[in-house]
Amino acid sequence: MDGADQAGTSTSGGEARCDALAEAIAAALGGAIRDFDARASGVGRSQEELALSLDRLTLELDKLLEDAPVPLIMQQAAKISSIRNRVLSLNMLLKSIQRRMDRIDQIVSAGTTDNMVAGTSVMGGTSGAT
Repeated sequence: MDGADQAGTSTSGGEARCDALAEAIAAALGGAIRDFDARASGVGRSQEELALSLDRLTLELDKLLEDAPVPLIMQQAAKISSIRNRVLSLNMLLKSIQRRMDRIDQIVSAGTTDNMVAGTSVMGGTSGAT
């Protein structure tokens, strides 16, 4: 009987250590993800501002081109248009990454909640396992 009690205690201790480790990892990742999320949101806002500025500059450049269609100006306009397209592409990529990070954060948060509920039931003795 004593051997069975020790095995049960050993398993409970191992599960408690695993749960504690899982919670620590989830807390560390959750904080890192929230920090990244805040920074990514800032980058997203910055990208949107940049896109708006590029749109405004493109319109202004188009007005200038109507008055003076010089080959050098046309070349610069093409470069600006190319940069604008790259910024828009990067903005879409950043939004995609943001959505993925949000999903990871939800998964980590849900996992932490599930572990906490499971840990409470095991620690509280309401579980049928011995």
